[in-house]
Amino acid sequence: MDDDQNSRAALAVPPVDQLGRALRDLRISVMDRCNFRCPYCMPEATYHEGFRFLGPGERLDFDEIEQVARMAAELGVAKIRLTGGEPLLRPGLPDLVRRLSTLPGIEDVALTTNGVLLPRFAPALRQAGLRRVTVSLDSLDPAVFAHMSGGRGDLAAVLKGIDAACATGFEGGVKINTVVQRGVNDAGVPDILARFRKTGVTVRLIEYMDVGNRNGWDRADVVPSGELRARIAARWPLEALPPRYRGEVARRYRYADGAGEIGFVSSVSAPFCGACSRARLSSDGKLYTCLFATAGTDLRALLRGNTGDAEIDEQLRTILSRIWRHRTDRYSEERMCQPELRASGEKAFRQEKIEMHYIGG
Repeated sequence: MDDDQNSRAALAVPPVDQLGRALRDLRISVMDRCNFRCPYCMPEATYHEGFRFLGPGERLDFDEIEQVARMAAELGVAKIRLTGGEPLLRPGLPDLVRRLSTLPGIEDVALTTNGVLLPRFAPALRQAGLRRVTVSLDSLDPAVFAHMSGGRGDLAAVLKGIDAACATGFEGGVKINTVVQRGVNDAGVPDILARFRKTGVTVRLIEYMDVGNRNGWDRADVVPSGELRARIAARWPLEALPPRYRGEVARRYRYADGAGEIGFVSSVSAPFCGACSRARLSSDGKLYTCLFATAGTDLRALLRGNTGDAEIDEQLRTILSRIWRHRTDRYSEERMCQPELRASGEKAFRQEKIEMHYIGG
């Protein structure tokens, strides 16, 4: 068999990385801007009025996003999540959802949002094929919420957005993501849980992570999921649930009284790198193979080249497969292995990571 035949045979088999992990999920950032300034993601001191975000022509257009997603689906991706920044700031987003949800092989298209614009867009998104919505909500205390949204968020508007998503009836349901920081919002976690118990909305409690370089992360600010779970179980007994699929990020529990379920995302205290199946596409067309990546691969130049779509497809398929087959990322496990980070509050050991607003959470 010659080299070309070997290459074609390799592309016919879904790629597996150097640690035996398949490519199953693609997270697409459609917008680097946001109408909040959450300190753990886009602190106001950096992302001020004079900060230069991407211009419209610098972001991938919907044709380009669809082209990448189609090739990723051919390599095994079945789930797509649209992120930002704030994805609902991207004009025409329901059209993109419609395109992605009808791609062969794509079984699930989801959205992560701060929720403010959901009353306007939820019905159109569901009609377009969006299956699931996750809303970021870090506190029900107005003062704490204001602090954690950088003074730009409106708690009442977020709650209306959650209500709108629930009323729309997304097939895969509605979830809440709560980033928990010690001494900031951890005392208010029971209030969030109490509000959404018995509503069918699942709250996921996320350990504060050292994403990017500008959030001032300190290990001492992390509330380990085990500690938080013990606090919650003392009030509402919990029962562990099995994973629904390999690589599921959240460890799931249900309330013993039947009031629903909650999840814990424990990237710091119990890393789950070993089953990570996610790649990330930035809004300007760079592909990253880890949330904590330091560099990505530019796909925009290829997409905007002078060759025809068929040739671009072939090159994309080859590049995506090669990137994934060479992947070795296991940042959270590496962080866990650093004694100085486990034992103290020192800052993250790998510097100049890509910022979270740029590639999504």
